[in-house]
Amino acid sequence: MPIVAHNDLPTFERLREEGHKILEPDHALQQDIRELHIGLLNMMPDAALAATERQFFRLIGQSNQIAQFYVHPFTLDALDRGPIIREYVERYYEPFETIRAEGLDALVITGANVTGPDLASQTFWGPLIEVVDWAYHNVSSTLCSCLATHAVLQFRYGQRRRPLGEKRWGVYVHRVIDRSHPLVSSVNTRFDVPHSRFNEIGRDQFEAAGLHILAESEEAGVHLAVSPDGFRQVFFQGHPEYDIISLLKEYKREVNRFAAGERDQYPPVPENYFGVQSRAILDEHRERILDALDQGRDLPTFPEQHIVDRLDNTWHDSGEGVLGNWMGLIYQVTHNDRRLPFMSHVDPDDPLALSWRRPRG
Repeated sequence: MPIVAHNDLPTFERLREEGHKILEPDHALQQDIRELHIGLLNMMPDAALAATERQFFRLIGQSNQIAQFYVHPFTLDALDRGPIIREYVERYYEPFETIRAEGLDALVITGANVTGPDLASQTFWGPLIEVVDWAYHNVSSTLCSCLATHAVLQFRYGQRRRPLGEKRWGVYVHRVIDRSHPLVSSVNTRFDVPHSRFNEIGRDQFEAAGLHILAESEEAGVHLAVSPDGFRQVFFQGHPEYDIISLLKEYKREVNRFAAGERDQYPPVPENYFGVQSRAILDEHRERILDALDQGRDLPTFPEQHIVDRLDNTWHDSGEGVLGNWMGLIYQVTHNDRRLPFMSHVDPDDPLALSWRRPRG
């Protein structure tokens, strides 16, 4: 079933305008269907907060038809916010204290911007670890995205992310490594995922931590992995939640930063994302930018309108499939009381009864 509009968060109206089914609370109460309460810890900076919120709401709402989804967005007070977003958060987001008291069936943690190499030195580190630790003992499963994956790998498994030297961004082919896991058993064995990051956790680090790798790319590395118990923590390094234009917007922002003198080098284009015609348009724009800077002329406008209709989304269906499987598994194991993580017969050390903890022979 669709997401329930349980408050006046603007994202609900935005999704309605896009044609998504959003259920009104009165209608939801008339349906004899189980609720699932999903937390969204949104740590993204101000400029990306609402877009990231919509992306995950959209992905969750489209992913499964077995329950009514109540999504509870919250953030961390330690994150630096401007007055407009601070007011937005105060009006529409829930305090963590409320989340903690009322409970969740599952939790999604987004990425965040950082200002240095050591995650433990970030101002949000302590509050984030508090949420992660609470979720591990009180929520059936936590899905970590990008930087959240790196933070949990450092905090719980002692694996620090490594710098890549240059930004890895684009859309990359991935293959399912272990089709026996129900998170990936029903998705294509080969699928695309966008990536956008300067650091990574390598395959050797996932394996050293005892984690199970489920999907990997030869170019981009590990995308999907799970905790040693097979379910309680799910790790993404890529961004299946991205909109079709997300990488275009990011590239445009970097081009504008170069034009404004905020970065030294003209940004490379995201890999495997633009077609031949779009690349030609963007290459021409690059030459016009460089020429205008050299001649002291007005800068040309970024040709976004000539690119948008040429983009293809080759990752959404597989991302929706993995999220749908995740939701289905949560539905099977979580307790009716959302303050409790599991039904009484579920083994927290092996919640999917897959015997993931057995030694490999």
